[in-house]
Amino acid sequence: MPFYLLANKSAAITGGTTGIGRAIALEYLRQGCNVAVNHLDLESDAEHKQSLVSEAAALKQKDEKAGRLIDVAGDVREPATGKRLVEEAVREFGGLDVFVSNAGVCEFAEFLDMDHDLFANTVRINLDGAFYACQAAARQMAKQGKGGCIIGISSISALVGGGLQTHYTPTKAGVLSLMQSLAIALGPHKIRCNALLPGTIKTQLNEKDLSDDKKREYTESRIPLGRTGVPHDMAGPAVFLACDELSGYVNGAQLLVDGGMFVNLQ
Repeated sequence: MPFYLLANKSAAITGGTTGIGRAIALEYLRQGCNVAVNHLDLESDAEHKQSLVSEAAALKQKDEKAGRLIDVAGDVREPATGKRLVEEAVREFGGLDVFVSNAGVCEFAEFLDMDHDLFANTVRINLDGAFYACQAAARQMAKQGKGGCIIGISSISALVGGGLQTHYTPTKAGVLSLMQSLAIALGPHKIRCNALLPGTIKTQLNEKDLSDDKKREYTESRIPLGRTGVPHDMAGPAVFLACDELSGYVNGAQLLVDGGMFVNLQ
């Protein structure tokens, strides 16, 4: 049930057509926020983009208070992509209030066998992409002069190690650290910067891994709530951080959304 907690706001989300980004985009729309989503515009992802556009249109048709969606193609590894996403959001919606840096990749790999390209690409997407996109959003918000909210999608992996994630965990620790530093740098502009740390959320990134019954059952056994997460589990916390009335004094924080997994890793 929408409470229109983000009415009259506009947001931009990187990697917004699948997984966590998609779930956040749809909930923002339900809460009255206009949303611009970034995507790679790959032929393999066309179905995801079209279904999101259709779902957003259906929400708007059902509820005139729901937000409006636009999509903007681009690769977050390129600094120009974040700038273009922000510019399109401003052109369509008149400004930018919320920015979610969500785009990321995770491909399990053995440390001793890992090649340069996999490591470099993971860093460029997960960390470089977050930096450039957040910088573009922050510049716009600072220019507007009325504050704003930046949310970095980090991970429980920012806090724990992973034998097959030696290239991934440092990038997510970097996103967390980036949000902490941005909270200081942008506080004078009234721009709040916080990190969401999902635990095991079933998305296209780990669907293959969780399809193994033994692996899934082992993972679930470590989660006090007894289940892995779904993308929508991230939507409410993202609304909370974007809503000034609910989290106006939350800045530089990290919010675990993991079913209790982190506190049970012993």
